[in-house]
This record gives sequence, structure tokens and C-alpha cells, in this order.
Amino acid sequence: MTDRIRAEKLLETESDYVHMESVVRSMLIEQDVFRESEFWRKVDRVERVDYTIGAKLVAQAWKDDGFRKLLIDDPKQAAWELLGIQLPEHPEVTVLENRKDIHHVVVCTLCSCYPKAVLGLPPSWYKSFSYRSRMVVEPRSMLAKFGTVLANSTEIRVVDSTADRRYMVLPLAPDDIGDLSEDQALDRVSRDMMIGVRIA
Repeated sequence: MTDRIRAEKLLETESDYVHMESVVRSMLIEQDVFRESEFWRKVDRVERVDYTIGAKLVAQAWKDDGFRKLLIDDPKQAAWELLGIQLPEHPEVTVLENRKDIHHVVVCTLCSCYPKAVLGLPPSWYKSFSYRSRMVVEPRSMLAKFGTVLANSTEIRVVDSTADRRYMVLPLAPDDIGDLSEDQALDRVSRDMMIGVRIA
């Protein structure tokens, strides 16, 4: 099988968006906007990040009230002070604190904007049209599909990520947080809690 036929077979299995990205990327490389090696280095950097950074920030915020305030006021400074990690200057990351009476959940209605710097790559369901559309219209029933049933008195705030601003949820701390070690607190944090679709 020739390379051309192999490429055509591959393209048949790609979505229109994947194909469009490939074509645009090739054009930008040909026009020397960036080098191919630079592109793959950035892809590799993104793919190596998982939600551990966000989980460590949350666990520390649960254990330390001063750090919790810093995380909400200045997530980049909080990441630097706790982990020595410099979050990208753009996009902005905003941390939304859940309370007993307010529950935040994050979507991106236009595409799949997501705080990759702290949570890694988004799950496939986050990018799905069903999640993006239905969470805005019927958040309670969508949250129930994730096993999250909230009291009727709890206000649900659906926040929409953009190219300029990404959101991470600071979940409610477990009732027994005072009895947990740092590692045990970290084990209680999940990616889905930081998106807001789960509470534990």
C-alpha cells in the first residue's frame, strides 16, 4: 500500500475537525509560523499534565483556610507557592468555591475550553454536544446522570468557559477533613469534582 493510499484511508476515519486541524497545521508549518517540532513539544507538554495539579490545590485548600482564600483570589500565585508551578499567563483560570447552598458546574457551550493547565485533558463526555447543551438547560437532571443529587434548596450555577477564561471548581471539603492526612485528602479529590459533576 502506497503512502498516498495509506493517508487517504486514515483521512476517511478522521472527523472533519481533525482533518481541518491537520491541514491548517501543515499550512502554518509551511509558512514558517512555527516549526513542527515546536508544535509536538507543546502537544506533549499538554498530554503529560493530568488532574493531579488541581487535586493538590484542592486538598491543600481543604486543609488550610489561608491557602483556600489565596486559591480563590489568585490561582496562579497559589500554584506557584504550593507546587512551584507557573501556570500560563493566558487563559485566566478562575476557581469557583462550592458551598452548602451553591453548587458550580462547568461547561463550554461553544467547543471544549477546559483548564488543561490544572486538570489535564478533558474527558470525552465534556466535549459532547449532549453535555454542553443539556447541562445548561436541565442541570439537575444532567447532574443526576453522574450520580449527583442536590437538595432543591441548593442553587446550581452553570458557568461557561471561554477562550479567555477557564474555570475549576473547589468542591466542598469532606466532613471528616480534620481527621485526614494530606495524602488521604488528596485521595478524596477527583477530576469530576473539579468540573462540578460530582460531589464525592
